[in-house]
Amino acid sequence: MRERISEITRQTGETSISVKLGLDGQGRSSIETGLGFLDHMLDLLAHHSRFDLEVKAAGDLQVDDHHLVEDVGLALGQAISGALSEKKGIERYGSALVPMDEVLVAAAVDFSGRPVYVSNYEPARELVGELSTEMVNHFFASLAAEAKLTLHLRVLEPGLNEHHRIEALFKGIARALRQAVKVNADASNEIPSTKGVL
Repeated sequence: MRERISEITRQTGETSISVKLGLDGQGRSSIETGLGFLDHMLDLLAHHSRFDLEVKAAGDLQVDDHHLVEDVGLALGQAISGALSEKKGIERYGSALVPMDEVLVAAAVDFSGRPVYVSNYEPARELVGELSTEMVNHFFASLAAEAKLTLHLRVLEPGLNEHHRIEALFKGIARALRQAVKVNADASNEIPSTKGVL
């Protein structure tokens, strides 16, 4: 099986992003975005997906965090898509039910080739650390767009803590991605679609 790795560099007038991704890793991460809470969430994503992930990002945080968070999501989605290539042999679907103390989240993914993001997550406060909570949905939508991923995230029990809600969302997608990118040994050369393409 080929090595499923990808490197993405995204340069704009607003941000500079580099992402290195290995799908068949051990969950090692090195994250530097300038937003401590986003770093923490991406560390969790790497650990629970078992992806090896390096992200270095700089941007116009003196304006706000919108461009940086969006572009990190876009670059990570591009890296996932690049590492999967034709998607031969992958399970394609993944799901997870993740409790985070009083919060409960369900996540489901499909590498369908059709970018869709659906979520009922509604922030109850404006910031966690320096991350605008309104950017959480935007991050996942950007990731889904570039990974060509159908992504559903549902908060089943919202609990009381915004940190817990966001952490459960990131752990949920990580666990679902871990299942979906796994190679099926019995069909390692097959595209998991009756159309023959994803």
